[in-house]
Amino acid sequence: MKKVSLFLANGFEEIEALATVDILRRAQVQVETVSITSHRVVTGAHGVPVTADTTFDKADFTDVVALILPGGMPGAKHLNEHDGLKALITRFNEEKKLLAAICAAPMVFGGLGLLEGKKATCYPGFEGELKGAKVTGKSVVVDGNITTGKGPGLVFDFALALVEQIVGSKTRKEVQNGLLL
Repeated sequence: MKKVSLFLANGFEEIEALATVDILRRAQVQVETVSITSHRVVTGAHGVPVTADTTFDKADFTDVVALILPGGMPGAKHLNEHDGLKALITRFNEEKKLLAAICAAPMVFGGLGLLEGKKATCYPGFEGELKGAKVTGKSVVVDGNITTGKGPGLVFDFALALVEQIVGSKTRKEVQNGLLL
C-alpha cells in the first residue's frame, strides 16, 4: 500500500485536508496526517479540532511517496515557516517524489523556488507567492512531480488527481463513481 503524508498546521482549511484524506483512503492509499506543532490536536481555520496521526518530530518519512499541504490561513503561513518541513519538501523534490498543495499552500513551493518555469494554480490573491510559476487559474495543475489545486470547492478535483498519480486512472474512476461525481 502506498503511503503519503498530509501536514496539518493550526489554521488549516478543514475541507481541503479532510476531504483529501477521505478520498485517498477510499483509494486504499495509506494517509498519515502529520501535525507540524508539538501536539497531535490541531485546530482548523474554522475552529474544528482534528487529531493528527503523529507529529512532525515523530513521523517516519522513509516509505512516503507524496507530501500534501492543505491550504487555509494562517495554516499555509505556518507550513511556510516550518524549516523541517521545507527541508523535507526540498529533498522530496530532488528525488522527484510527488508534492501537492492546494489553496494558499502552493506558496510554500513558490518560496522554495520549486515552481520556477512550472505551471501552477492557487487561491485567488496568492498568485504573487508562486515565484517563477506560470499561474493558470485552473482548478488543478499537474506539472512534473508537483500538483497544485485552486481551493476548497475544488478539493475533489485535487484529491482525485492525486489518486490517479499515486494508484492509477482505474482506481480514480472507481473512487469518482463511488462519490457520484
